[in-house]
Amino acid sequence: MSKVSGMTIEKIVADGDLDGLISAAIVQRYWPDAVVVFSHPAEIRRGDLDSIIDLKTAVLDLPFHPHCGLHIDHHLTNKPSPDTLEEAGKYGRVIVWEEALSAARVCYNAFAEICDLSDFEAWLDMVDRLDGGKITQEEFLSNHPIVWIGRTINPNDNDYCQYLLDCISEGLDPEQLKSTSKVSLRIEEAMEEFHTLQSMLDGNTSIIDRLAIVRLEDTGVRTNGYLVTAHFGDKCDACMIIHGYHTENLGSEKWPLSASFYSNSFLHPNGGLFDLTKLATAFDIDGGGHADACGCRIQPLTMGKKMEDRGVKGDDIEENISCWLDMWSHR
Repeated sequence: MSKVSGMTIEKIVADGDLDGLISAAIVQRYWPDAVVVFSHPAEIRRGDLDSIIDLKTAVLDLPFHPHCGLHIDHHLTNKPSPDTLEEAGKYGRVIVWEEALSAARVCYNAFAEICDLSDFEAWLDMVDRLDGGKITQEEFLSNHPIVWIGRTINPNDNDYCQYLLDCISEGLDPEQLKSTSKVSLRIEEAMEEFHTLQSMLDGNTSIIDRLAIVRLEDTGVRTNGYLVTAHFGDKCDACMIIHGYHTENLGSEKWPLSASFYSNSFLHPNGGLFDLTKLATAFDIDGGGHADACGCRIQPLTMGKKMEDRGVKGDDIEENISCWLDMWSHR
């Protein structure tokens, strides 16, 4: 019997990306009355959702929260230790972790034997490849419906995310969802934004020692490693994207200053040249992800590269980048 059967889940907190959305749709299939909240690893790490996460909450595709009742994930740095599993079990909490390409795949494996998930098979292969860095450059630049639906997702636009969730939960396949008026309009906007991002990259990127460093902080713009590595091709082995806002400018819909790291999976399809989690966990104890795709918050550092107990300032970005470049140089 599945270890999730018999649980009572009233809230689902999922990462606000394509993998998190499909994960939430799968879990909601079993608990159709559960309320879904889309979030981001940084929000979990800084405690923004502490007030709503309890024993009747499932946390998906995000860092483990000690108060949740169910945690499902696939990120290597979120793999639970034996002590964590034992402690969770004492309070009736369930942790489901698998070394899979996507959290959606882990959710599917956990629930397939207790509810009908056959319609999700149309989604899982591409979600696996997108989230696990197995997509080809040709597929990334194609008109594949799942690729473009993923580009329309914005966790700050809750109404739209809920619309996608409802449609997928009702069984719409990727082509049907792409053809709905609401999604087709968002895809048109995403295409325009995609081309704008491509044009921004040259002016906001420096390539040092084959690491593309993209500075998008305080722009309100976010992107992932696929766009960067597809744009720069064989000029880089990996990329670092700085995004979010300075602490003093933070609002309810603004991310803290953060960095995301991605190997160039188009150039290195079987794994990158360096375990990027070494960068993501160098200063941020809550940083992490996969060896080829991970992230962390910018941390306050002294000129001597030591942590300081203060808020993050603009100069800290340069200090963090300098330290990461030094670590990258020893690959």
